[in-house]
Amino acid sequence: MTEVVYITGRGLVTPIGNTPEEVFQAVREGRSALKQYADTAEPYWASRLDRSGFTGESFFENIAIEAAQKAIQEADIDPAEAGFILSTIKGDIEHLGSRDISLAASASNIAKALGVQTAPVVVSNACISGLAAMVQSMRMLRTGLYKHVIVVGAELQSRFIVTGFQSLKALSQQPCKPFDAARDGLNPGEAAAAVVLSGQSAPWQLIAGAVRNDANHISGPSRTGEGSYNALKAVLPYVAKEDLAFVNVHGTATRYNDEMEAIALERAGLLDVPVNSLKGVFGHTMGAAGILECLVSMQALEAGIVLPTRGFNELGVSMPVKVSADEQKVKGSTFIKLLSGFGGVNGAMLLRKGGEK
Repeated sequence: MTEVVYITGRGLVTPIGNTPEEVFQAVREGRSALKQYADTAEPYWASRLDRSGFTGESFFENIAIEAAQKAIQEADIDPAEAGFILSTIKGDIEHLGSRDISLAASASNIAKALGVQTAPVVVSNACISGLAAMVQSMRMLRTGLYKHVIVVGAELQSRFIVTGFQSLKALSQQPCKPFDAARDGLNPGEAAAAVVLSGQSAPWQLIAGAVRNDANHISGPSRTGEGSYNALKAVLPYVAKEDLAFVNVHGTATRYNDEMEAIALERAGLLDVPVNSLKGVFGHTMGAAGILECLVSMQALEAGIVLPTRGFNELGVSMPVKVSADEQKVKGSTFIKLLSGFGGVNGAMLLRKGGEK
């Protein structure tokens, strides 16, 4: 049984870099993966991975395998002895109608390629999937089910997904502006991100994680921030306020999401804590977002900074949240990752630098 859970391996595949260090440096230099595309009736901005030169059967499975292999190599574990969780919302939907694209089939294919011999698990819980998968892996480790758990989140932005968001009038036709007064929608994004979690001591520890559902609406967040507030309330007892460096929020740049998160932060007493969103860099990477944004935030805290919220200029929410417009130095050894999604789901995770404390 594992009492303390550590991140022992990391892996990334993104449009601006393929290691945590490379991606963090690109973000710090002000680079963004967002570009304008016009392959649907309405133009939109998104981040996409380079598919040129790929000749395999499934690009989705390929990026998930690549990210997971990097994490396994860094952790130096035998994948045959590990549990495996795939986090995704739509999976290999690019191949709808031409092959078995069920999430279970993709998880099995990825696990087999990695050499995993345990039964794969799929977490598909809207946009908190990556965080929910890490919470699930913590439970698996703490109950002694596995010694290590490989968690990989991956998402591609197919025409199906893009037109779906367009039908909801949720996409912006410009780079997104999280928490800004002029925000008008999100940008979809593509990435794969992976971690290996275990009881083996490492520089980063998962302290606590919580998933809460406010049951407000199938696609609209609670106007009182109920789910996010309750998720925050569940992890805050594990950290002293002075040790909390920042909160990396969901920050999709939709009108209601950012307002809901601002209300939740105010209710949780976090108005004086720096807040940032990474959606202006990567877009909304859905099933990969929770893991990807945790890994980039870890790099930021190791550098003693909170990264800026790209696209933010003027506060456009009702609560005076401390949105990071520029790179700032921060103190503390912990940060909170906050996520929300369709169906009223919300999640929060507390991560600490420096191992057990």
